Amino acid sequence: MKVSALAYRPASLAFGAASGLLAGAAFKKTWQLLRHEDEAPKATDEERRWNEVLLAAALQGALFALVKAAVARGGATALRRLTGTWPA
Repeated sequence: MKVSALAYRPASLAFGAASGLLAGAAFKKTWQLLRHEDEAPKATDEERRWNEVLLAAALQGALFALVKAAVARGGATALRRLTGTWPA
């Protein structure tokens, strides 16, 4: 395994944690803008309808996947610029 790929692993863990925080903040803000509510419904919230719960889950999943992919791709691109190799 290349040294650059080994060096990328700890960085990718940090990027992953940061992307989770960023995605959580993005979801919270998006939900506030869409529904004018501070909190998204939980799956076990008896007072919420199915469509609200499923919309929140789909939006949260999409945002987390989007942010995770963008951060991972950005990290890989940065590694290639620094070292000339793409992480495997």
